[in-house]
Amino acid sequence: MELNNVLFAFGLTLFAGLSTGIGSAMAFFAKRTNTKFLAISLGFSAGVMIYVSFVEILVKARESLVEGYGELAGNWYTVIAFFGGVLFIALIDKFIPSAENPHELHSVEEMGSKPQGKDKKLMRMGMFTALAIGIHNFPEGLATFTAAINEPNLGIAIAVAIAIHNIPEGIAVSVPIYYATGSRRKAFRLSFLSGLSEPIGALIGYLILMPFMTPMTFGIIFAGVAGIMVFISLDELLPSAREYGEHHLSVYGLFAGMAVMAISLLLFL
Repeated sequence: MELNNVLFAFGLTLFAGLSTGIGSAMAFFAKRTNTKFLAISLGFSAGVMIYVSFVEILVKARESLVEGYGELAGNWYTVIAFFGGVLFIALIDKFIPSAENPHELHSVEEMGSKPQGKDKKLMRMGMFTALAIGIHNFPEGLATFTAAINEPNLGIAIAVAIAIHNIPEGIAVSVPIYYATGSRRKAFRLSFLSGLSEPIGALIGYLILMPFMTPMTFGIIFAGVAGIMVFISLDELLPSAREYGEHHLSVYGLFAGMAVMAISLLLFL
């Protein structure tokens, strides 16, 4: 594995993770929440991730596993690994208390009034939201890194999709911490740092998994990554887009993401 490929994959993962800072910046500098933009963007991100998971990632995982284990066993391992990825991210989601779950949306308008300052409850909520987002982002970092190592173009698409998905999460961390402390700098810093778990996930994945990376191991990880991304899309991205009150726009964004991903894959055949 070439060092340049590893650095490129790690850089993509860093970009995807630290885009929580974009959401934080939007919360501080935008006058109002652009619900149409966020709904379309989140739908677009979900479309990219769902399409690429089923059409590209799962197919490549199946090819590797069938080649290594034969037709019957290879297909079974693909299905088991896919739903193993779903179970993995679902368990992470399950064990994060609902009050601190990053699915809770916040808007830019909430930044308009005067912060309360030294509110321990709000500070705790912001810190737990940052922690929850960090835990959620860990497997996303591994997904981005694994895809980018194997196919750089695929890694770029996934990194952009995850970066879009991280924008509302940046707002979710910033708002309560700003209200609790009155400090924009502290709120931005914690929001920005919550995205570091993605490159950390990539680094741990590289150090632990890459020495054992055979075609069969790759197939299992890739199928699991597909499961993780489909779950994130259906459990987080689309519900979040609908909560912004722009249901049809989120669906239009979904199919636009699928179309863009389909065309980009055709261009690199």
